[in-house]
This record gives sequence, C-alpha cells and structure tokens, in this order.
Amino acid sequence: MHDYVNWLRHASPYINAHRDCTFVVMLPGEGVAHPNFGNIVHDLVLLHSLGVRLVLVHGSRSQIEARLAARGLTPHFHRDLRVTDGATLECVIDAVGQLRIAIEARLSMDMAASPMQGARLRVAGGNFVTARPIGVVDGVDYHHTGEVRRVDRKGIGRLLDERSIVLLSPLGYSPTGEIFNLACEDVATRAAIDLGADKLLLFSAERGLLDEEGKLVRELRPQQVPTHLARLGNSYQGELLDAAAQACRAGVKRAHLVSYVEDGSLLTELFTRDGGGTLVDQEQFESLREANIGDVGGLIELISPLEEQGILVRRSREVLEREIEQFSIVERDGLIIACAALYRIDDSDYGELACLAVNPDYRHGGRGDELLERIEARARAQGLKHLFVLTTRTAHWFRERGFVPSSVDRLPAARASLYNFQRNSKVFEKAL
Repeated sequence: MHDYVNWLRHASPYINAHRDCTFVVMLPGEGVAHPNFGNIVHDLVLLHSLGVRLVLVHGSRSQIEARLAARGLTPHFHRDLRVTDGATLECVIDAVGQLRIAIEARLSMDMAASPMQGARLRVAGGNFVTARPIGVVDGVDYHHTGEVRRVDRKGIGRLLDERSIVLLSPLGYSPTGEIFNLACEDVATRAAIDLGADKLLLFSAERGLLDEEGKLVRELRPQQVPTHLARLGNSYQGELLDAAAQACRAGVKRAHLVSYVEDGSLLTELFTRDGGGTLVDQEQFESLREANIGDVGGLIELISPLEEQGILVRRSREVLEREIEQFSIVERDGLIIACAALYRIDDSDYGELACLAVNPDYRHGGRGDELLERIEARARAQGLKHLFVLTTRTAHWFRERGFVPSSVDRLPAARASLYNFQRNSKVFEKAL
C-alpha cells in the first residue's frame, strides 16, 4: 500500500501537467495482436479519464501479411515500402477494417470489476486523412501505396473537444475518391505535427532505443538521431526514431518510444520522472544552471535528508533565501537533483565549495563532476586562486579530483573563525 501511495503522490504533478494535452499514440498491428493489448487499452482509458485528448493511430502490417499468405499472394516491397497493387489493396482494406472494428469493440467494453467499468467512451473516426499516390520510383509503380497529404486538424479538434477518442487507420483518401495504403508511422507523425500535439507516443516491441551494448537510451535530442540511424540501418526501430525526430523538429514538444510488450510501459513513461522508454525532446530534459529564489523549496527537499544524517551543515530557509545566488543546481524535469554552492572568503583570493549534494536516485551519473566544474569556472571568473572544501564523508571523492589535504590553519581567518570543531570536518584545497 505504501508503494502505491508513494507512486500516486509522485505522479500527481504529471497528472496535472497532462490534463487537456493532446497525445497521438501509434500502435502497430503487432501491438494490437499482442497479449498485452488489453492492458494498453486500459492504460489509454486511464489517460482519457485524466483529461488527456487522445488520437490513436493503428497499424496493420502483420495482419496484411497474413491475408496475403492466405490468398497465396506474394508481398512486394521497394525501398522497404509495400507496393500495393489491386489484389494487395483488397487485403489491406480487409485487414484495416477488421482491426478497426476490433479496437472499437475493445474500447467499448464496460465490464464490472475491470478498469473499463464506467468508462463510457466514444470512439470516432472518418475521412480525416487526405493522401496522394507515391507514384513511380526507380521505375517501380507503387499503385495504391500513398503518403499523407494533410490531416483534418479542425475536424479532429472538434471531436477531441467533445471528449471523443479519435481513431485513425493507415488508409487515406484522395479528392477523387481513391483509397491509399499508408504507413501508420507517417499518419501518426503528420497527425501529431498538424494537430500541434504535446506528445507523440510510438509503440514497438523494444523498450525504446538501445545502444551498441543493448542498454536503453533514456533521452536524446533530434540532432543526435542521425548517428543512431546510421547504426540501425533500415530497421523498424530506426523508422520510429526517425519519425520521433521529424515530429520534434516540426514542433511537437516530446516524442516517446515505448514497448507494447511490457505491461504498464505507457504509464511508466508518462507518470514517472525517468520514464521507461526513450524520449526525443527539443528542450534540455536536464539542465545545469544557477539557482534563483524559486528554487529554495526544491533545495530544502534535496539537502534536508543529508542534514539529518549530519553529512551537510544545517541551513534554514532564511539562510538559503539569503544565499541562493551562491548555488548552482542540476534540474531534471522540474526536480532539483543536485546542487553545490560557492562562497567567496572575505579579504582573500580563496573560495569555499560547500553543500555539494546529489539525490541518491541520480548518483553515478557524473552530476557531481559537472557541478564541480561549474563551481571552479565560477571561482576563476571571480578571480579566485584557491578552492577549499570541508567534508566529513567524501574525502576520497575530492582527492580523486585534485584536492589535497589541508588544515584549519590554512583557512583564511574569516573562515577559520567559523570552523566547527565538533563536526571535525577534514579540510582540502585545490589550486585553480
């Protein structure tokens, strides 16, 4: 029970932040067919109940393949894009139609003692996507394979205003009444861009983007994406990553890659500070900056546990408000996760590094080193020649970074007179 209460408390800022926001969610056909699909629907219903405006885009690749195989038809691709001739288009329409009905049916459930109880959702769709043919490329005629020309922003917006979930399929229509087979990633990306969505959420089998060692990449900027695309080649994960970057470059605030295999991955990504997938974001998710008066509350929350343990000297709110300009902080999505302060010692060219603290959940990420570099840069800018630090627990950390043992006798008189012999802090110094 305690874990549940604690999670809900930490999720509350995100609940407030997401209310009335527009999310475009892309779920491939493989995700609809996966056993975890029912849980994903429950999570989407929860988002809707929390005031999120939802546009759901579904894919149909695996279902199309199954229908082609059943009819003895051979799939044709060129440049990793399906060639949709007349017979293939019939399979596409069949697959998309059945999938759409299955999704609408699942969203219409109202079973007692289930997450769907009392949901009373309205699912809406229609001819919101106008498409055009790709045509002939390298001498290959794509026939009924198309690309998105525009998305009916006003029409979708009206339905979202009425609290409907808008369901978009990977089909588009031309002004002459033709039907085109579209890539669901293309539909989702263009919908997010044209709607000015707050988030684009892209599901795949993987947790997100994995690096060369198979470790999850938590966050990256759009300008970092090409390097990963060169490594991923023509993989599906590369397609999703490219779509996420394209959306962000076109104004979508954030794009997320999450897994349709892991139960709760969508909620973990949206309602926890570190998420569970990969975030592509134009803005700096984590920033190192100088503190201001609005940061006092966050600083108190960070350093109070360390003060209780006797690791840091106690500072009252009044002291922090008065000395706030001495602090540099690392802020991660609104949370202060690390801090350090620089105090100039009167009548000397010495400075003191104080109150270096990192949230236990974010240690071993190099943030202490970043803060030390910032403090040293600030000290040099002020013309200081030496930096002192007093510590009771982390002497080895400072020694590894160029500080050498010193003594109280080496402290300038203005600082030595304030030394607390009961704490018996060790004194280290470093020439700048």
